[in-house]
Amino acid sequence: MLLRHSTATAAGRRAFLGGVALAALTGRHRALADATTTLPLPGGPGERAITTAFPGKGPMILQRTRPPLLETPFEVFDPAVSGGVFTPNDRFFVRWHWAVIPTELDVNAFRLGVTGHVNAAQSLSLQDILALPRVELAAVNQCSGNSRGYFAPRVPGGEWSNGAMGNAKWMGVRLRDVLDQAGVKAGAQRVRFAGMDDPVVAGAPKFMKSLGIEHARDGEVMLAYTMNGEQLPLLHGAPLRLVVPGWYSTYWVKMVNSIEVLDGPDENFWTKVAYTIPDTPGATMKPGEAGVTMVPINRMVPRSFVTNLAEGARVKAGPGTLVRGIALGGAAGVRTVELSTDGGASWTPTTLGADEGRYSFRAWQTTLDLPLGDATLMLRATNTDGLMQPMTPNWNPSGFMRNVIETTRLVAA
Repeated sequence: MLLRHSTATAAGRRAFLGGVALAALTGRHRALADATTTLPLPGGPGERAITTAFPGKGPMILQRTRPPLLETPFEVFDPAVSGGVFTPNDRFFVRWHWAVIPTELDVNAFRLGVTGHVNAAQSLSLQDILALPRVELAAVNQCSGNSRGYFAPRVPGGEWSNGAMGNAKWMGVRLRDVLDQAGVKAGAQRVRFAGMDDPVVAGAPKFMKSLGIEHARDGEVMLAYTMNGEQLPLLHGAPLRLVVPGWYSTYWVKMVNSIEVLDGPDENFWTKVAYTIPDTPGATMKPGEAGVTMVPINRMVPRSFVTNLAEGARVKAGPGTLVRGIALGGAAGVRTVELSTDGGASWTPTTLGADEGRYSFRAWQTTLDLPLGDATLMLRATNTDGLMQPMTPNWNPSGFMRNVIETTRLVAA
C-alpha cells in the first residue's frame, strides 16, 4: 500500500487547519525495490530491498509493504549525516499493525472521542485540540522488536536490524489536558487508545493500547500533531498520534480518534496477550522455559551504537581514530557512554554531546590510539537511574527489548 500526504507543513495552527492535509492512494506504478542492502542478521535474510516508493520517504529498508514496515538505514543515525541526533522525517522508521489505513482525511470532519468513565463524553475537533496549550518534547520512538533479527535462537516476527527506531521533536497537547475536557471520574484505572487503522480480516482484534491512569495524566504523555517542526506525516499517524516518552512504540498509537477511560483492567488482546515480556530482570528467559510470568512491555532500556564506523571498517593505525555515535537512556537520561578495546576489562568514558532531553538520543565521541591489527570496540551506556547495558543478550519468545553491549570489529592498518 502506497500512501501520500501533502507537502504542506504545520508551522502554526492556521496552516494545519488550512485545508485537506492528506491525499488519496498514489497512482504511481513502480517497482518497490530501487536497490538492495546487506544486513548481518545471523538467520538472514542477508539482503533486503531499498525502496523510495512510499510518499514522503527517502530510501528505506523494505520489511513489508502491507501493512507498511520500513526500517531506517543505519547510516542515517550518524550525527554527521543527519546534522544532529534527530532522525529526519523522511528516513524515520514506519511500523503499522493492520493494513486498512485511511489514505485521505478531511481535517474539518475529524473528531476525537473521549468516552468511558468520565463526567461528560467529548467529541473534539482538531480546532478544539489546537486550542489547548502546546507542549514540545524530544523523544525516541523505538519498536519493541528493534534488533529482533539478532536473537538466537531465532524468534518469529519482523526481523529488524537496528533501524526500527528514531528520535524527533514532538509538538502537541498534554493528554492530561484532553482528559480534563471530559472530567475523569473517581475510580478510573486505565485509559485506552484506538486509531483509524482496522484489521483486514473480520473478527481480528482492533489495535488498542492502554496506560494506567496516573501515567496517562503525568503531563508528559501527549497527543502530537507535529514532528520535527513539520505537520505529522500520514505514515506516522496524522492527524494525532500518542507520544509516550520512554516507553516502547507499541503504546504510541497512530491516527488516534478514540480515548476511553476504563474503571477496570484492560482485557483487550493487544494489552493482555500481545506485547508481553517475562517478568524478570532484563526481560529474559531460557528458550522453551515454562511457567514464566509475563507482563505487558513497558519502559525502554539504555542502548548505544557506533555510527561512523561499520563492522569490518579499515582505519589508520596509531592515534587519532575518531569514533562517534548515539546513545539513549530509555526511560531516563544518558549518564555515561563508555568504550572498551580490551574485551571489557577496562572502560573509558567518551565525551557526550548536547543534552536534548532525557528521552532523546544523545551524541558521543572519542578518539582512539589503535595498534596495527584487528580491534574490537565494545560500547555501553548507563542511564541516570543507574541501569547499564548488559554483557550478554537477553532472550524471550517475542524478540523484545534487546540492549546488549554492541561490538564493532575494525582493522587498523
